[in-house]
Amino acid sequence: MTTPAPAVRNPAALVVLLFGSTLGVMAGSTIVPVLEVIRSDLGVSGTAAGLIITAHGLAIAVSSPLVGWLIDRLGVRPVLAGGLVLYGLAGGAGLFITSYPVLIASRLVFGVGAATVFSGTTVALLGLYRGALRDRVMGWRSATTSLGGLAWPLLAGAVGGISWHAAFAVYLVGIPLGLATMVALPNSHPKPAERGPHGGMLALLRARPALLGLYALMVTTALLMYALAVFLPQRLAQVGVTEPFLVSMFTVGSSAAMSVVGLVYARTRARLGYDVLLRVSAALWVGTFVILGVTDAPAVIAVAPVLFGLGNGLAFPALTVLVGEAAPPELRGQTVALSATGSFAGQFLSPLLLGPLIGATTITTGFLAAACLAGLVLLLLLATRVPANDSSSAKV
Repeated sequence: MTTPAPAVRNPAALVVLLFGSTLGVMAGSTIVPVLEVIRSDLGVSGTAAGLIITAHGLAIAVSSPLVGWLIDRLGVRPVLAGGLVLYGLAGGAGLFITSYPVLIASRLVFGVGAATVFSGTTVALLGLYRGALRDRVMGWRSATTSLGGLAWPLLAGAVGGISWHAAFAVYLVGIPLGLATMVALPNSHPKPAERGPHGGMLALLRARPALLGLYALMVTTALLMYALAVFLPQRLAQVGVTEPFLVSMFTVGSSAAMSVVGLVYARTRARLGYDVLLRVSAALWVGTFVILGVTDAPAVIAVAPVLFGLGNGLAFPALTVLVGEAAPPELRGQTVALSATGSFAGQFLSPLLLGPLIGATTITTGFLAAACLAGLVLLLLLATRVPANDSSSAKV
């Protein structure tokens, strides 16, 4: 007899949090369709134009620890609501900005809002849901996040046909979502009596060193993800695939695969456990970059982003829950925020680390190096046991 699925509590809060989770992936991808127009209009180099996309990632990495501290002290609701409003205002400022330095400054402020959205939605979901229901919700989050990576750039590209400034209007969705957060989300955070003798983050890392391994895995995942995002279009150009629509179809495969896995993640996690999930993810990443490094056939190359999406669909919710469960409630904000620092630092560093290697050799050599990195991760995961510190009984 099949155990009935647990009912979802706080459906309004869940809708707001899932919607808010899509804003992280839209942070940079929203303006990709109009980036070349911006570069031409503002008269900047390609490298300078690239900073319009990456600057917010650096701001997220730097500001996330402070965001986590605020969440632990004030509760998630006011911090998340304020971050969403800041996200909308700073992102939407591009509607009126005509100066490159001012635009970069707005993107750095925007990154602070994006850091709050990433950590705030994660902490809220971990606090509201437990056990099998938490797995279901994290799977839904993975699915909606990847779907947001498809929908938001399409919307920005459509309105960007009016003017490149118009694409920034998409970010304004953060303002009403911030107001909805104040209405729909309970402000759950540890009471003073619940702040036990856990010490700060350094004490937690000493007590649970496995957290460092989880952070390292998140950094590696981000490095590999952006290696694919940045260099796959160049690889496709080498094999004769240059039409923008066709290039986009290759990247869509990754998001679609991640969405599908997200819908079945809870059942998969219940059957396989965290160890197997992460090992399968690493094996799929190895396959991704081996394919990209050894074949010139576009039809075979198309399989690679699908494999990577399947791996990310398993790893993203698993790592999120493992990090959240490793922390006592009073340190959950800071613990989750450090994972954001690691992930976005990995995204920022990926082209800086892989680019020189590719420049000195070939793109296929760079992809094979990424396969070796994924293979090292797989070997480490095979040699270790992933701890599952289930804190489902803890209050939040």
